[in-house]
Amino acid sequence: MLNPGKQARHGARAAQLLSPQQERELLRDQARKAEQEVMGVQMASMDALTLLSNRHGVLTLAQLGLDACQRLGTPATLLFFDLDNFKRINYLYGRAEGDAALKTFADVLRIAFRENDVVGRLGDDEFVVLLTGSGAVERSAIKARLEEILDERKATMRRAHEIRFSIGQIEYDPALHGSIAGLLARADAVTWQTTG
Repeated sequence: MLNPGKQARHGARAAQLLSPQQERELLRDQARKAEQEVMGVQMASMDALTLLSNRHGVLTLAQLGLDACQRLGTPATLLFFDLDNFKRINYLYGRAEGDAALKTFADVLRIAFRENDVVGRLGDDEFVVLLTGSGAVERSAIKARLEEILDERKATMRRAHEIRFSIGQIEYDPALHGSIAGLLARADAVTWQTTG
């Protein structure tokens, strides 16, 4: 019959048999595996083109942000962006130029918003920013700031086309939206009503 206490001593004795170098190698191997797992999770949540959070990442991070806002009793606002005439850029200048436009817009969003805001690309030419701890914002001021940064980029990159965008806003209401999925669904409905 096996004695559990003896197994523990046997395992401890086996660990003692490892040389310090073998122990370091074992720890390094475990650290590499953990790092690879973290990288895998990050890559699954990141848009490969823009390096912003993808839809999955936005859903995860934004829900955490909304939960924190609810606990603290602070507001949150979702801004949603749609690039104007994006298909035209792809058609006239090619897909590579369209990809460059998406990357540029992603960089502008990254620069313009706070580190604790959730910035992501939902897909195609749709982007979102969840402003945590912030109620309604002046959309015209945000639009002007983003356009200023875009114009600076255009001047330095010498692009033949302009990147322009539409912006929408929804304040988070836990009773109406429930979750980030509900908030995004409302944003889609508002976007569809204004464009469709």
